[in-house]
Amino acid sequence: MGINDFLKSSGLKDFVKKQFIDVLQYVENEDGVLSYRFPMMDMEIQNGASLTVRESQMAAFVNEGRMADIFGPGTYKVTTQNIPVLTNLMNWDKMFESPFKSDVYFFSTRQQLNQKWGTPNPITIRDKEFGAVRVRGNGVYAWHLADPRTFHQKVSGTRETYRAAELEGQLRDIVISRMADAFAQSGVPFLDMIANQVELGAQILTALQPSFNDLGLQLDTFVVRELSLPEELQKRLDERISMNMIGDMGRYTQFQVAQSIPIAAANEGGIAGIGAGLSAGYGMAQAMTGAMAQAYQPPQPPQAPPPPPPAAPAAPVAAAPGAAPQGETKFCFNCGSKIMRVAKFCGECGSPQPAV
Repeated sequence: MGINDFLKSSGLKDFVKKQFIDVLQYVENEDGVLSYRFPMMDMEIQNGASLTVRESQMAAFVNEGRMADIFGPGTYKVTTQNIPVLTNLMNWDKMFESPFKSDVYFFSTRQQLNQKWGTPNPITIRDKEFGAVRVRGNGVYAWHLADPRTFHQKVSGTRETYRAAELEGQLRDIVISRMADAFAQSGVPFLDMIANQVELGAQILTALQPSFNDLGLQLDTFVVRELSLPEELQKRLDERISMNMIGDMGRYTQFQVAQSIPIAAANEGGIAGIGAGLSAGYGMAQAMTGAMAQAYQPPQPPQAPPPPPPAAPAAPVAAAPGAAPQGETKFCFNCGSKIMRVAKFCGECGSPQPAV
């Protein structure tokens, strides 16, 4: 008698086959598998078979395309008490059939970490302070499979294996398509978005959650790493921030000149130009500061004009160039004109003058 005839006669081959299908379990030997169909190979599940569902797993019985009972982590004996939905579908309450035919799917509920998102093009949002603003952003998020029934019906279906990588593009598109609405619904101004990225991420997570739940998934974390404006808008924002930071125009001018000293020192005549620029810039800053102060000064009531200043004492009359000093002149005895003391005739009337 050959070995095959012996196995057939003894029933040992059927026993070994029955022991194999009595154990239902899935050991994850690779990352990223979300759904795995247990290989039945035309075999049937025995009554009282052992079902092992490990941590971070869920298992489900699917009968004729309809999902029946779902099991969380633990070890179970497959009986009519443990699979009430399948029992009802198969009418086992009247007559239990063993063995029975059913598909068994295992689902991974581990978190899918470090899923990257980013805006390939700027998203236009309406900001309370700046109006319409085009924003770019990037970050990471994490999710896990939470509802095997919905996931099986809408995503994985009857495929033998379904991996997270196949879903990554779809989820990224959902994140980007909902991003504009999430920014708008957050109600956070753009400048506050940058300072409160943790809070912004939490608000975006809440806005995106229904889209993930619709696929049987749970969005666990959403992190905003960076927010930025297009280059031309960023320049305008930087200019505005710089002007708001300048409180003293004079000091700002001095600072700007001081920053240019090392460059000017390397050029001939540069320091002299800096001195002139410092004086002109400082004077302009003072004029601007005075004008601004005057513009914001409240109007004053009219006042009486100040009294005129006292008259200055008359300055002594200086002698004309070439005039003779006093003591060297005399008066004409005829017409009274002033003439030199040594003159013998008057230059005005021509009268002879007596010697003095």
